Amino acid sequence: MKITALNLDIVWKNKEKNFQLIKNELHLQEADLFLLPEMFSTGFCMDASEVADRNLESLAFLKEMAKNKNAAFCGSASVQEDGKFYNRMYFVHPEGNVDFYDKRHLFSFSGEDKVYTPGKKRIVVNYQGFRILLQVCYDLRFPVFARNNDDYDIILYVANWPEKRVDAWEHLLKARAIENLSFVFGLNRIGTDGNNLFYKESSHCFFADGKEISIKEGNLVTAELHLEELKDFRGHFQFLNDRDSFEIKL
Repeated sequence: MKITALNLDIVWKNKEKNFQLIKNELHLQEADLFLLPEMFSTGFCMDASEVADRNLESLAFLKEMAKNKNAAFCGSASVQEDGKFYNRMYFVHPEGNVDFYDKRHLFSFSGEDKVYTPGKKRIVVNYQGFRILLQVCYDLRFPVFARNNDDYDIILYVANWPEKRVDAWEHLLKARAIENLSFVFGLNRIGTDGNNLFYKESSHCFFADGKEISIKEGNLVTAELHLEELKDFRGHFQFLNDRDSFEIKL
């Protein structure tokens, strides 16, 4: 499976401009799955009452792109539903079916927990034979929530992770790949947001041994993932058999 991720310099609080930027960047690209950053349509914004989707605008855009590209699209958006706000990660299949994950770990340092409602479900998506765990930004700091119970092959992280803490982002991505014997694709935004936080290019895809397998060209990060290669590696290094048993109570 080919995954192409877009290092997007998100325009603050401007959905239409971001939608057009994404269309322009991906116009000539082909992939099985396209990955967009956390809150790709607005930036990581706590003004949810102002920017949150009330009419599924970001989801409609993803569905349009998935249909036009005949590929899956994945990214998160600020969403209002039943009077509550969610940082919702969508996975839109080419035929239009939708899976979604609401961010579980809300970034209290920025006040996200005061605005958004945490998700209560751990979501694994099935696509092209791969089992894919959906995760958003701050979730990366909580390894128990991402522990592989032989139920996924890929973790997707979408993020707005500032440059000042980027070492943690890059080290933790690699750690999640190694400890879970999984592919890990972490997409971070680039540029400067409305809070004057700077984001450097720091998107990566790691194999289960921690080796970088992504290729970067311009604003695109691409990786080819082969399930049989992962199965062979897991068959040789059966570390997951020795993992601790536990239950997460949400």
